[in-house]
Amino acid sequence: MEKLIIFLPLFASIISGFFGKKIGNKASQITTSLFVSIAALLSIYLFYDVIINGYSSNVIIAKWISSGLLDVNWSIKIDQLSAIMLVVVTLVSAIVHIYSIGYMSHDPHQPRFMSYLSLFTFAMLVLVTSDNFLQLFFGWEGVGLCSYFLIGFWFKKPSANSAAIKAFIVNRVGDFGFALGIFLIFYIFGTVNYEQVFNQVVLYEDNNLKFLGLEFNSINLICFLLFIGAMGKSAQIFLHTWLPDAMEGPTPVSALIHAATMVTAGVFLVVRCSPIYEYSPIILNFITIIGMSTALFAASIALVQDDIKKIIAYSTCSQLGYMFFATGVGAYNIAMFHLFTHAFFKALLFLGAGSIIHSFKDEQDIKKMGGVYKHLPYTYSFMIIGTLALTGFPFLSGFYSKDLIIEFAYLKGNTVGYYACAIGIFTAVLTSVYSWRLIFKTFHGNYNNKNQSISSVHESPLVMLLPLIILAIGSILSGFIFKDLFIGHGNFINFWDGSIFFLEPLSAEHPPKYILYLTPVLVTISIPFSYYIFLKNKSFINGLVNSNRPVYLFLKNKWYFDELYEILFVKSSKILGKYFWKKIDGLVIDRFGPDGLSNLFKYFSIKATKFQTGFIYQYAFVMLIGFSLILTIIIIK
Repeated sequence: MEKLIIFLPLFASIISGFFGKKIGNKASQITTSLFVSIAALLSIYLFYDVIINGYSSNVIIAKWISSGLLDVNWSIKIDQLSAIMLVVVTLVSAIVHIYSIGYMSHDPHQPRFMSYLSLFTFAMLVLVTSDNFLQLFFGWEGVGLCSYFLIGFWFKKPSANSAAIKAFIVNRVGDFGFALGIFLIFYIFGTVNYEQVFNQVVLYEDNNLKFLGLEFNSINLICFLLFIGAMGKSAQIFLHTWLPDAMEGPTPVSALIHAATMVTAGVFLVVRCSPIYEYSPIILNFITIIGMSTALFAASIALVQDDIKKIIAYSTCSQLGYMFFATGVGAYNIAMFHLFTHAFFKALLFLGAGSIIHSFKDEQDIKKMGGVYKHLPYTYSFMIIGTLALTGFPFLSGFYSKDLIIEFAYLKGNTVGYYACAIGIFTAVLTSVYSWRLIFKTFHGNYNNKNQSISSVHESPLVMLLPLIILAIGSILSGFIFKDLFIGHGNFINFWDGSIFFLEPLSAEHPPKYILYLTPVLVTISIPFSYYIFLKNKSFINGLVNSNRPVYLFLKNKWYFDELYEILFVKSSKILGKYFWKKIDGLVIDRFGPDGLSNLFKYFSIKATKFQTGFIYQYAFVMLIGFSLILTIIIIK
């Protein structure tokens, strides 16, 4: 069963990719959707088996590398952590595949698109089921490569090509740190297999390394390098710039990348490596700071964006920040809980946005929408459910997972934990405001699209709405149904044993009641507040923007990260490249290398032609000179 879950998406990708033209668009769509859906059903059954019967396994597919100390297998590791990720990845991927049948119906390259989706799914499944860091890195790079294919799927569109290249390059920065971390793990522990590494960590807790005259704690350095990789893949602040631009790809791609697969890989990595991170409190505090900074930073930007997909993209970035500061305060299981619930409501929001864009004939600017809630009743309902879940409205999925993160940050009891708690609450309010801004500007108020009549705005086909129904159910119920499982209460108190390591058990205390009630109350109040400032009294927002123009431009331009990186890296690289091209490559390498040799041969060949006169006595003279030289060389030897 495990092998079917992993390899069905690969077979689907091969069939659609290599034989798509022969079997046709419909057959490609049905094959890929069917195979991934079967994998999703098997994953759900496997998850049930893990919960009820405590099933675990490590299926060895083949030997990969066996050289000296390096012994690596291709394997499928099933435990609580990988079982959850299998459900999230395959279920959301299956829904995206089915949704794509309708959304991409007018695209001439449907088999290629479906093939990329399935290959992306396969790479992510390899990542989450690995039992060693090398196989994990293979899947890690696989999803990076597939994201390049998918973001740049419309390759004739320059902005899509630029976004794909940007995503690929920024991720390589993080992956460089990740690769160094794996090298260091092998150098220290002599293996890259999870179990062997995790069993040795306590022995190297005080081990130090010297590099360039500086001394580093081995465990701290490994944790830092691994987290650099996680920052790139999960778009944390400083390595986040690729994620909003990734919206240039088709909307199903955005849902797949942002909801359940690529961007959650970094969170999965940190949680999987909890036996290492638990011995590095300084790096855990660093992760908390990065996570809460990302949560606040991304939410502030989303407040003023007008592209519907970019608003949701920055929301993803912000929610990933929550997950990371949950891991930073040691609540790895709660980070996984939020990852699980987030997959449902974020996929719902992205696919709902795709339904809106489809209805508006590819328009993404929310300022050019409005007043269509009666024309799109189903999409409107689904977007409301996704928004309520995202904002943590009481008793929907996000309420349980997000509030638990804030509570455990408070219970951490140190300064970083208290700051994370406060920023988490404030960010939740910002999340509610920008989410309801999207709803009110898209569906309410006046209709503002001059290129399309409101009567032509219509609901999406059933093949696009059915996936939204499944995601809406998950957005409503997943938090309530699975809260005890993820927290470890009642019958599930030992659920995470062997999968997540806690050096010290999480606090069983309850935070003050005002912490429990503050976030839901503020989130609820923000709904009428947003309705008032975005619909009833727009002059309030206009006045706020005009009186704080520098702040507005700062947020509108995404804290000027792109401009800063343009100056620091892009322009400086171009200047340096031009210098090496003109001065080193041109004047040194070319001059004394290929150009120099070609000029030398050309010079001698021109001289040699002067001997071709046609006079026998001149040929005889040359032969005599040559014979004399040969004789001289022989005598000297």
